[in-house]
Amino acid sequence: MRARDFDLVLFGASGFTGRLVAEVLHAWRSGGGALRWALAGRDPARLAAVRDALGAGEALPLLWADARDAAALARLAARTRAILSTVGPYQLHGEPLVTACAHAGTDYVDLCGEPLWMARMIRQLQAPAQSSGARIVFSCGFDSIPFDLGVVFLQHAARERLGAPLAEVHATVRAMKGGFSGGTAAS
Repeated sequence: MRARDFDLVLFGASGFTGRLVAEVLHAWRSGGGALRWALAGRDPARLAAVRDALGAGEALPLLWADARDAAALARLAARTRAILSTVGPYQLHGEPLVTACAHAGTDYVDLCGEPLWMARMIRQLQAPAQSSGARIVFSCGFDSIPFDLGVVFLQHAARERLGAPLAEVHATVRAMKGGFSGGTAAS
């Protein structure tokens, strides 16, 4: 892979969830973590407000791209090693960005909870992502973590006790606490 300007670009940094992610990244970076990162989104003024709230100053770059502008998203994807997208609902706003990443060899992570959209993106983009070396990772949100870790634990235990991983794992949610962000509610 050719050199990129950034290790990570946070796309959708001015939304509710994007701001929370920006706070975590800034705190980690301020603690000495080596990360070349930038905030990206469609509204430069809102991005600047997030950067100002972080106290990051001009050292934290702001990148403009609209989720509907495929050319701008392709340029964005070409500049970074990875993009973390918090712009949902993904079925309405996600396809151009994940497509740009798949073709540019840029790793992509999102918080999506929309299985039909994810299945369609996998069908459409598996070949270009494999060809470019892009790693596309959907559903890295809070609600997916217990399931992901649960499957890892079960598969580890199955290998130890049964000598092989399980072919399928099913999970059920009986109760949940918490609320939804605007993007999640729109999904």
